[in-house]
Amino acid sequence: MWPPQLPPLPALTRAEGELVDRYLEVLDLLGRINPARAHDTYAGLRAAQALAVAAAGLRDALTLMHERGEREMHTGTLARAMLVLDGERRAARVTMPPNTPG
Repeated sequence: MWPPQLPPLPALTRAEGELVDRYLEVLDLLGRINPARAHDTYAGLRAAQALAVAAAGLRDALTLMHERGEREMHTGTLARAMLVLDGERRAARVTMPPNTPG
């Protein structure tokens, strides 16, 4: 049996695709740094070091969009792309975990 098919990615400009990729990369790194979810300091340290590079990539993607005249964010389309790329799960790692008794 095959796994269920994911919906296709919506049509994005190259700059929009780069923006989504860099944004999700930053989310992944922040999730690894999150002290409420992290397992060890070394992994958090490595993620924090990589965050500076990822943030620069995010800045560059937004700069490119602006320079190309892409002034408007098509939030519905970008949100659909992030959902297809598992953005909801990735963003959840940045938040606080549910309160567990203990």
